[in-house]
Amino acid sequence: MSLPAEPTATASGLARAYPSARTAAAIAFFVNGFVLGSWAPQVPVLADRLTISQSTLGLFVLVLGLGAMTAMPLIGMTIAKGGSRRPALITQMLLAFALPLLALAPTVPLAALAIFFYGMTLGGMDVAMNANAVAIERGAGKAIMSSFHGFWSIGGFVGAGAGGAVIAAIGPVGHTLLVGGFALAMLWPVWRHMLEDRQAAPIDDDQKAAGLAGLIAAARRDRTALATALAIGIFSLFAMVPEGAAIDWSAIYLRQDLNVDIAASGFGFAAFSATMALFRFAGDRIRNRIGSVGTVRLSLIIAVSGLVLIGAAGNLPAVLAGFALLGVGLSNIVPIAFSAAGNIDGLKPGIGIAIATTFGYSGILIAPAAIGFLADRFGFPAVFLGMSTLLVVILAMSALMAGADHGNTQRRTGTGTKPVP
Repeated sequence: MSLPAEPTATASGLARAYPSARTAAAIAFFVNGFVLGSWAPQVPVLADRLTISQSTLGLFVLVLGLGAMTAMPLIGMTIAKGGSRRPALITQMLLAFALPLLALAPTVPLAALAIFFYGMTLGGMDVAMNANAVAIERGAGKAIMSSFHGFWSIGGFVGAGAGGAVIAAIGPVGHTLLVGGFALAMLWPVWRHMLEDRQAAPIDDDQKAAGLAGLIAAARRDRTALATALAIGIFSLFAMVPEGAAIDWSAIYLRQDLNVDIAASGFGFAAFSATMALFRFAGDRIRNRIGSVGTVRLSLIIAVSGLVLIGAAGNLPAVLAGFALLGVGLSNIVPIAFSAAGNIDGLKPGIGIAIATTFGYSGILIAPAAIGFLADRFGFPAVFLGMSTLLVVILAMSALMAGADHGNTQRRTGTGTKPVP
């Protein structure tokens, strides 16, 4: 029996493969979000099982981020040489084993190793599936990135919302085995239909350089473009810090400050993920109506309101409403930022996106490690209130997002990639 043909990123190949390739990428985004969301209700269980403090949990989150940041340049180099399809499949397979290893770790050092591996597989898959989505979007000729991130958010909502109840029913190890089994089962449709993007764009020697240093070296011939890319990277970093806080600390905040039980500990991240998913699916339509800059400014105002409510309210319904508002506000900021980074004049799209994502994912994977230390000193309400200042800073930088509309205009007027029906 012959194996299914791999969808290719040539114009004719993408035209034939577009619907199934888009579905495969959406499944990958869902799986990644589901596994990450399933981590949220596991955090307090891990803390109780190993009797570790918030500060130690902060170090664990830092180790998770270091694992992801270690894998990202390696996966990026692999993608530059041979496309994103194979790295996406391999990292999804490895990710299926990451949470069970963490749940089975009997000591703090072994748990640290397991969480480092978890971060590597999670971050590596994130880079690969986003690169694949960029290739699909470029061939489609229309903005679809927000919808991919919407599937990621749905996965996070399902993983976080159901995780506490599943842990209560079958235990933490059984929960992680169920999550890992689902990730493995979803490898089949992803393998069958994920876009093969090796031919999506020519790769030069600069693009093959590993890590952020190589990407910056490739961009030095246009310092203005480089400065713009770095500014968008900082924008992404500040925007993703509150998202990382919701992922890693919402369950602890609800249990410690609001005294909720384990079954309800994931509700904060679930509320955040649910509204984020809803408004990501609506994001492209909103951008077409009021533009990228207008969308970002409105979104930041809503996100600041959510952080203020999370920090100032002292009851569960109000805090959950705050997380829901935060999800609405943050839903389309990062997809727009990545689109703007991919349309910087003087930079190849891959270079701009890579710089923005490297900075951005440090916000979601590494910055939350500091939150544990700050929470020990000042408490979670003060920390969530303080994060609103980061969003006020990037509100002043929002004009940088005009480049996202520039890319859409190019596609609509036919100067870019021809749309796929």
